[in-house]
Amino acid sequence: MLTKRIIPCLDIKNGRTVKGVNFVDLRDAGDPVELAEIYANNGADELVFLDITATEQKRKTLIKLVMDVASTINIPFTVGGGISSVEDVEVLLNSGADKVSINSSAVKNPQLINDLAAKFGSQCIVVAIDAKQINNEWIVHLVGGKEPTKIKLFDWAKEVEQRGAGEILFTSMDHDGTKNGFANEELAHLSELVNIPIIASGGAGNMQHFTDTFIKGNADAALAASVFHFKEIEIIDLKKELQKNNIPVRL
Repeated sequence: MLTKRIIPCLDIKNGRTVKGVNFVDLRDAGDPVELAEIYANNGADELVFLDITATEQKRKTLIKLVMDVASTINIPFTVGGGISSVEDVEVLLNSGADKVSINSSAVKNPQLINDLAAKFGSQCIVVAIDAKQINNEWIVHLVGGKEPTKIKLFDWAKEVEQRGAGEILFTSMDHDGTKNGFANEELAHLSELVNIPIIASGGAGNMQHFTDTFIKGNADAALAASVFHFKEIEIIDLKKELQKNNIPVRL
């Protein structure tokens, strides 16, 4: 059985790690390089680095920071933010990223998923989907959650798989930062619809929430930020708890 992955997320703004609630009210959470090293040493399976204002500010990801983080850790490292071309991905992979996460650019130019998968292999292409419920429909949002589209979450998930994405990182904007648990019903439906791994994001508040997302949500990995950044949960303790609940993890 494949082990379930625990993935801390570094949301980067102005070179610092930040965390908000429902994608707003950001507060400082520390130095990304220091945090990355702590997580790599404390049992994280992977690390995600999202330059959350790159798309909005129409600039590229912070390459020097990517290189600094990559040189500090020895676990798989996914980078997202401001990626819109094959050339962007080439630079990031050469700077130490193992995978890239694309979001707004994939919606605006879906062919980008095909092109990246063809050039670099599906295994390093993560499509991030930020969605929230509007009139009982889960609607995809862009530009760090600021721009609603007319695209429905489940339709888009199927399309990105068909186009060659290797993983989907689904963030429920309604759950983000609330610490009330992940969107397990939607995650379970996603995992029925597609055959690629689903990373759950948005809502982690305690260890039970991780257990629930692996059992009820059938997620392949769980991503969280503030509970790790502010030391409310230690990753090694979380993994021991998951193991007690018969959830396979790498200890």
